[in-house]
Amino acid sequence: MDRLDNTIRPYAWGSTTAIPQLLGVEPTGEPQAEMWMGAHPGAPSRTDRGTLVEVIGAAPERELGAATVAKFGPGLPFLLKILAAGAPLSLQVHPNLEQAKEGYEDEERRAIPVDAPHRNYKDANHKPELICALTEFDGLCGFRDPARAADLLAGLGVDSLKPYVDLLRAHPEEAALREVLTAVLSADREEMAHTVTVAAAACARLGGEYAPYADIAHHYPGDPGVIAAMLLNYVRLQPGEALYLGAGIPHAYLNGLGVEIMANSDNVLRCGLTPKHVDVPELLRIVRFEPSDPGVLRPEASPDGEEVYETPIDEFRLSRYVLPEGGAAHDLTRETPQILLCTAGSVRAGEHELSPGRSVFVPAGEKAEVSGSGTVFRATVIA
Repeated sequence: MDRLDNTIRPYAWGSTTAIPQLLGVEPTGEPQAEMWMGAHPGAPSRTDRGTLVEVIGAAPERELGAATVAKFGPGLPFLLKILAAGAPLSLQVHPNLEQAKEGYEDEERRAIPVDAPHRNYKDANHKPELICALTEFDGLCGFRDPARAADLLAGLGVDSLKPYVDLLRAHPEEAALREVLTAVLSADREEMAHTVTVAAAACARLGGEYAPYADIAHHYPGDPGVIAAMLLNYVRLQPGEALYLGAGIPHAYLNGLGVEIMANSDNVLRCGLTPKHVDVPELLRIVRFEPSDPGVLRPEASPDGEEVYETPIDEFRLSRYVLPEGGAAHDLTRETPQILLCTAGSVRAGEHELSPGRSVFVPAGEKAEVSGSGTVFRATVIA
């Protein structure tokens, strides 16, 4: 197996302290938002054999296994991250596989450069994802019941929000959500900025369930995404709990440290809380306008000590082992590629000693045994 040297991405919303604290190093004073583990060409992990892109590219079947290559092609199907949110991320949604292929092919036909700010589809893949909390972790996930969203907006006492309240109470659920989100994102920017400012002041004054939206507005003053965020379920994960985010589900991460895994894609359509491009017509085509429960996941334990976060897709499979002091070693050998990540304690993976934040890549079929005292996450695929 290969010890990984991973890139930390300095996005503006990142915490300045969470990842350094996990790694046991001094903060730099700059935001450290994500640490990427995998073979994404934007920031591939490095090994003694070269980047993980180079290692896999030189011998895909040896590194990934024949079944993985046959099912997903000659690249690592997932990207694993440590995510540290010190401020809210953009409110966003991801396409399904068919939508991603159609969107990518359309933008390729129109010769839109892949790095153009208004480009929606960087690749032809979908981007289901799972976030597992390492600390308390706040987020938004899926639409609230429209009647509940109407009550929340009405409680602010802001006259310019009354038309949205009436829409949410007067229409069938899906139509109500579609009409209100469309209206919020299509409104005159100056008028909406004023509405958001007044609503944010009300949120700060009222506190309680309004407090998260006051904080969002503090980071994104005047952004229509503040009102859009109030249409969504607010959720606070406890350490070890997770959220699965499938295609079409609007979501945003607000604050906290977690382990994130996703299909190896960059396709994001934004709804707000961002200075980046918001393509409203394409967004409305992708969003699933249906109220839903956030669906907090807790791991399901197996007899061998593996705790699995069950999801409905095959590009990734995330689990963890909580290893007690003096416990037996666990054989994790598998005919699919794996990344093992330590998040607490001290774990031995093969010949490598892993402290928190350190990881290894295990080629398909290679002997993988873990022992020690701590927590190790296991990322692989279902092939």
